[in-house]
Amino acid sequence: MSRGVVVAIDGPAGAGKSTVARRVAGALGYRLVDTGALYRAVALAAKERGVCWEDGPALGALAASLDLTLRDAGEGACRPVVDGLDRGDDIRTPEMSLGASAVSKHPEVRAALLGIQRRLGRVAPGAVLEGRDIGTVVFPDAEHKFFLTASDETRARRRFDELRAKGASPSFEETLADQRRRDAQDAGRAVAPLRAAPDAETVETTGMTIDQVVERIVSRVRA
Repeated sequence: MSRGVVVAIDGPAGAGKSTVARRVAGALGYRLVDTGALYRAVALAAKERGVCWEDGPALGALAASLDLTLRDAGEGACRPVVDGLDRGDDIRTPEMSLGASAVSKHPEVRAALLGIQRRLGRVAPGAVLEGRDIGTVVFPDAEHKFFLTASDETRARRRFDELRAKGASPSFEETLADQRRRDAQDAGRAVAPLRAAPDAETVETTGMTIDQVVERIVSRVRA
């Protein structure tokens, strides 16, 4: 199947991938594919249907059974639609963040979602996909690969501010602990662990503004 340009943006939680990917997609006129939203949607569906996040085969069967896609929300944004229902707000909680990390370690889940990600990414003139294994597994032949990172404290502060803006009231220490727990899960899983692709450009975002990160990626793609 023919496709347009693929821009892969990987990195750990709190590195700014979601915001950067959304703005890069908007600037380039590309589709945004938030792969993390797909895993969050599976975690949410599992919780609602009583499927344990540690049961790989059951999770894989559940993921394969879902009518799961991403809806264009305008301005480069997208929202997950599960069995016809928009669940974009329901997946954006600290619990579903950890849930996404928990379910994503199972090969059965990753296999069920791989085809969806590749289908959504095969679009002209191009697509921006953000996640943790886009440049290594989903689109190892992507034309452009970036790996965003930042210090633990910087990433936790961004997440903490985001949660507080949404009305949640975690402590910074709790947010930092949750993030480090998710980092350990993502980097330590046996299937598609979090790592930069050998040919990815690493962007250390500590001390950089979102505008600066977006400008750097957009300029590389346009060049």
